[in-house]
Amino acid sequence: MRLPLDRVRREVAPGAVHVPDWLSVEQQRQLVTACLDWAAGPVPMRSARLPGGHHMSVRTVCVGWHWQPYRYTRTADDAAGGAVAAFPDWLAWLGREAILAAYGDPAQAAAYRPDTALVNFYDDAARMGMHQDKDERSPEPVVSLSIGNSCLFRFGNTANRSRPYTDVELCSGDLFVFGGASRFAYHGVPKTIPGTANPAAGLAAGGRLNLTMRVTGLPG
Repeated sequence: MRLPLDRVRREVAPGAVHVPDWLSVEQQRQLVTACLDWAAGPVPMRSARLPGGHHMSVRTVCVGWHWQPYRYTRTADDAAGGAVAAFPDWLAWLGREAILAAYGDPAQAAAYRPDTALVNFYDDAARMGMHQDKDERSPEPVVSLSIGNSCLFRFGNTANRSRPYTDVELCSGDLFVFGGASRFAYHGVPKTIPGTANPAAGLAAGGRLNLTMRVTGLPG
């Protein structure tokens, strides 16, 4: 199933909500600046190595906790061992605003306490295979923010990587939240769409940035 391109808030599946154009251009620029700072260190942006030996085509930098397939650590043991950057309060606040925009529940938004963010950079050739975000010990929602080139985002079911799934075009500034019955749905990015970024968003090198906030449920 491919959703039409009318840019309206939509529940793609139970608990999975797409809010187009949620970030202002100024907020996108601020996030780009923050992501570039995180990518510069103390832990550099890198292509994570999967257990089979292959490297992911996206490049990733993390804050709060360092993710590597398939666990979280406080130090980047697969990237020179540096200590991961702290998760900033302003980003947690943005996560709570995102939950409110998606679900309209002030109590749920106030209780949301993300403690890690994965920032993935997609060049024009990068892809993301269908996968579940299940390395966390918490069922709290995932908040996903897109900046730069548009992409085809494939949101599937909780049982397997194949159909049924829904294809959504995510554009710069879009918010996508998935929790509840859809928290562990398979999802991926079959392709990005080069040349679709808004230059005013500040991603001068092109490509796509995707920032996902999660609640790890880990102690400390």
